[in-house]
Amino acid sequence: MATSPILRREPPALRRAGASAKSKPTSLTLFPPAARPGKVEPAGVASGEPVATSADAGRAPELVGIARLAASSPRAEAKRGTEYFVLPSRSVLNEIHSERVPFRWTVNPYRGCEFGCRYCYARYTHEFMELGADDFERKIYVKQDTGGMIERDLRAGKAAGEHIAIGAATDPYQPAEKEFGATRAILDRLVGRKGMSLSITTKSNQVVRDIDLLRRISEHSRITVNVTITTLRPRLARLLEPRAPHPHLRMEAVRKLREAGISAGVFAMPVIPGLTDREADLDALAAAAHDAGALWFCANTLFLMPASWKTFFDFLEAKFPRLAVRYRDLYRGYGEAPKAYRQEIAERVHRLQAKYGLGTRPQERIERTPSAQLNLCWNNAG
Repeated sequence: MATSPILRREPPALRRAGASAKSKPTSLTLFPPAARPGKVEPAGVASGEPVATSADAGRAPELVGIARLAASSPRAEAKRGTEYFVLPSRSVLNEIHSERVPFRWTVNPYRGCEFGCRYCYARYTHEFMELGADDFERKIYVKQDTGGMIERDLRAGKAAGEHIAIGAATDPYQPAEKEFGATRAILDRLVGRKGMSLSITTKSNQVVRDIDLLRRISEHSRITVNVTITTLRPRLARLLEPRAPHPHLRMEAVRKLREAGISAGVFAMPVIPGLTDREADLDALAAAAHDAGALWFCANTLFLMPASWKTFFDFLEAKFPRLAVRYRDLYRGYGEAPKAYRQEIAERVHRLQAKYGLGTRPQERIERTPSAQLNLCWNNAG
């Protein structure tokens, strides 16, 4: 199934909307393996802290920070085999420090995502709450009073004059949004503000529900919507993104957003080696984006966080066992695909952008032959 020469080569190697409460904001920094929970050095070895004695054996560690809040969060509802919890928060604006993304401020109304994308890099964020990677799609935490929090954060001067990305880690229009409306509550408070720079990234056609608010926001601020579509093949999409809307519904959402005058484009992220990287498939996706009126078409190759590796690799072994063997050599456990493969995909996507007159980044449309270097939207696709 792999079509890239790189893949063929032999390796050398709740409550419902309107609730209110408070919590500590968390960072979305992409931590190296040594900084992940369970990967740190024993206490006392490097930190100078006393080593645990036999008296401490068997004693459950005390939960602190977001893990403590998560453990005490009341369950609001349970549907479709998923549990929803009310998470008290002090802020809805998260400051991140990562060279992999071009923005510093994000808003994620939910922790966890019900879409259950096999490759999702953000599964590691549940580790901060002492939960497993598989809990990421089964235990969804709804932040309380998101509208009130965004208003307080902005009034306090947070992110003043800077871009704010909504939905950088978890989808703001996942199924929980229908029940709790945390994303709409935020947008409702942004309508009255001027001169802001905002973006929304989603795999859901539910975003069209808020076209009324998006249009009002666009009158005084810059707002873009990135609709993520990894493949137009429905069966493959269902395997990769079990609970995400049908890809054609997502493309139709792009069309409706553009007809309403909203700046919108397609994120073909991530490009998954051996599954979604065929030139014919990417060409069909870019052509559909053009026909829907998309202003840009961005792509990037799969990046696997350590917490995501097991979930994704178990999926490959079950559904694409021969490809799983290649992934052991391609990714060596986690991280990025080899540089040569990434460059190959970048050039492939760049040709498609030029062919269909699609921009290489939000709010840009190609008017002439582009340079050889592909400007990717950001590097932590997933």
